[in-house]
Amino acid sequence: MIVQNDQLPEGTDAIIAGAAVTSDNQETMIVEEPTRRDRMVEKVKTSSNKLADQAAGKTRGLVGQGLERSSEALASMSKLVGDTAAGIDERLGQEYGDYARRAAGAIDDAANSLASKSPDELIDDTRDFVKRSPGIALAGAAVVGFVLARLVKTGLDSDKPKA
Repeated sequence: MIVQNDQLPEGTDAIIAGAAVTSDNQETMIVEEPTRRDRMVEKVKTSSNKLADQAAGKTRGLVGQGLERSSEALASMSKLVGDTAAGIDERLGQEYGDYARRAAGAIDDAANSLASKSPDELIDDTRDFVKRSPGIALAGAAVVGFVLARLVKTGLDSDKPKA
């Protein structure tokens, strides 16, 4: 909309977008309708936020399941190591049996600590660990990746028909 200078209020050189003066000299705001592009951008932002929230929720659920399974596996390992301590006493001596008992206790403590954490706490702890020790974290990720690749390859090999 082009306004001639003679149509502007006295003392005004130009029109400021979004502002207007009514006939009784009160300022009002002109609210422009959002353009189609603006509506689409807002829709994309809203959708991406919803997807991000859903992904975060699923990730928390998976981390929670992983925590539960890991703590159960560690508790089982602790029991196994503790149960074999008596056999180690007989075969290798009391000192080695004590090592096994201490190891079982440490594994059990780790299982209990893991079981008591929420997924958010575990994620925060992992972030802190990676910040403190990026080299160890990178090496650990490489080992985990190698193990996962071997597991996948073994699973794929077992699916092949044998000749």
